[in-house]
Amino acid sequence: MSNFEAKKEITSKINYNSKHSFKVVRTRKEKSQTKSCITFRSCADIEDEELSYCVPFNSSISAKAYELANNSNGVDNTEVSLKDVSAGLPDFIEEWNRNKFRKVGYGLTGLTLASSLNTFMIFEEHTILFTAGLGFYWVVGLRDMKQKSQTIRRNFPVLGNARYLLEMIRPEIRQYFVEADNEKGVPYDRNNRAIAYQRSKGITATMAFGSRRDADAIGYEWINHSLYPSTLVAQDQRVLVGGNNPECTQPYSSSLLNISAMSFGALSGRAILALSAGAKLGGFSHNTGEGGISEYHKEGKADIVWNIGTAYFGCGKFSEGGVRVFDPEMFVENVKHAKMVEIKLSQGAKPAHGGMLPKEKISPDIAKARNLDYPCQEDCHSPSKHNAFSNPFELCEFIQKLRTLSNGKPIGMKLCIGQPEEFCDLVKAFVETGIHPDFITVDGGEGGTGAAPPEFSNSVGTPLAEGLSFVHAVLVGVGLRDPQDKSRSKITLIASGKVLTGMSMFRTFALGADVCNAARSFLFSLGCIQALKCATNTCPTGITTQDPALSWGLDPSYKQVRVANFQRETVNACVELMEATSIESWAKIQPRHVTRRVGLGVSKHYVEIWDHLQVEKGDLLQLKGPESLLKIWKSSYDISSLASKITAKALR
Repeated sequence: MSNFEAKKEITSKINYNSKHSFKVVRTRKEKSQTKSCITFRSCADIEDEELSYCVPFNSSISAKAYELANNSNGVDNTEVSLKDVSAGLPDFIEEWNRNKFRKVGYGLTGLTLASSLNTFMIFEEHTILFTAGLGFYWVVGLRDMKQKSQTIRRNFPVLGNARYLLEMIRPEIRQYFVEADNEKGVPYDRNNRAIAYQRSKGITATMAFGSRRDADAIGYEWINHSLYPSTLVAQDQRVLVGGNNPECTQPYSSSLLNISAMSFGALSGRAILALSAGAKLGGFSHNTGEGGISEYHKEGKADIVWNIGTAYFGCGKFSEGGVRVFDPEMFVENVKHAKMVEIKLSQGAKPAHGGMLPKEKISPDIAKARNLDYPCQEDCHSPSKHNAFSNPFELCEFIQKLRTLSNGKPIGMKLCIGQPEEFCDLVKAFVETGIHPDFITVDGGEGGTGAAPPEFSNSVGTPLAEGLSFVHAVLVGVGLRDPQDKSRSKITLIASGKVLTGMSMFRTFALGADVCNAARSFLFSLGCIQALKCATNTCPTGITTQDPALSWGLDPSYKQVRVANFQRETVNACVELMEATSIESWAKIQPRHVTRRVGLGVSKHYVEIWDHLQVEKGDLLQLKGPESLLKIWKSSYDISSLASKITAKALR
């Protein structure tokens, strides 16, 4: 018998509408040999010493399954505050695991046998009841560990069912005793989480008996529909990034909704693999985050957007002074795996603040992706700024350098707007040099992260609506964006910041975006329960942890389908809103299409709320336009003066 035939095959089924299913075959190695890295490949490539999966996306089964789915203040204070708002599991359940389940089961079994033999009353009523309870314990626990659709049950057999039992009666308890479903003060309210869960499972997200929102409340928003709706095909709504820049010879056709930057290290390998595989299934892109391109990204075979941060993970090395610097040769080696490259200047959750990964969390796979020595002797820190450039002109040169090294792939940058004059400096450099990025990702200050100082998460960075509309207005003012037909723009705008529903996508497009990115929304499709334990390495759903015992419960072969489902249904919802407004494309969504209530009996269009959106193409170059925008533009550096200062500094 061959090695492959000698292996034990374990098959599982994923059911769609109780009619369709497909197989996932995996192999199991000796218990004494554990391996946290999971690879997806064809059955013929499986070796004895590996733990591998024959997964759908590497076969025709994947496409069929997806098609079927288409149819259907101190430490103590911090801990207390987290517990108050956490949606996680009770401590006694989190201390429970599969080994404890077995030990308790063996102990109870022995106790039952000893009691029966000692009393010789095997058929006594209490003995029968105890034995039945013990049997129920084993059946439920083993079933929980075998199933793959629910990570909590898989990681916490028997006791993990408490979450789902309590969730069943939650609506009644919440309705009478606790709080409203749309209560503010948490990252995502219950209504939004429910939408994400339903769409990821292929369940139609419908609402009965009308809206739960207060239409008279300040901040209430609605779309201005047309009497003559249009008809659109969601799959045709794509954005060609770099298509209007002759120097970009490999433009990328992007989906309207993609996975935002989340690093391997912040997320487990299995989570990265599920996201990447789901993006491959759904035909959208996956941003690596600043942690570099890992083997999990490659195995998933998604369209990769390579995020390059201040530590240059995957394209940098340590200099003699111990500082990480950009390495062109390493960049060329890894850029072949990416469709686009994104230079990270800042992020919304912690702008102007570097990242840190504790050395205890750095596994061999993480070290390889980040080009670090293993084992690591110290924590992995990312500086707060780049050393490859220090001013707008050098940034333009770096963009051109990456474009050349990548053979013409789209090169962009990501930032959260802080001081608006500094962004105007960047745009003036674009105009002066003739070098500009193919895309700009605008991150809102409400964006999420695994760990950040509360002051930065709560109080630093411009929210997405203000930041995005400002960036769009400035680029329109210098002629790099077209306000009437955004598909003709020279720079594509990507936006991220609590995008979860079709409405949140539509309003983001109305503010000037061409593409939406989402991070936490996709984590909900993986099974995230908003436990708020991302920084503790004890994420109960195995998403933001490097603990193999917890990440084991997340099965990528199941979760990839949910990732694809969520993206597809959300984009479809947004396209339906486009049809309601009688527009033919995302590029024609205007600020006038969305209205917000700003006072009692007073409502305004977006273009009236943010008057800088009234700028006409090329206005700023002629020192014209809305006064609020023109004031910021004039207060930034004079471009010729800035250039002369930089030249003089270089000569010194």
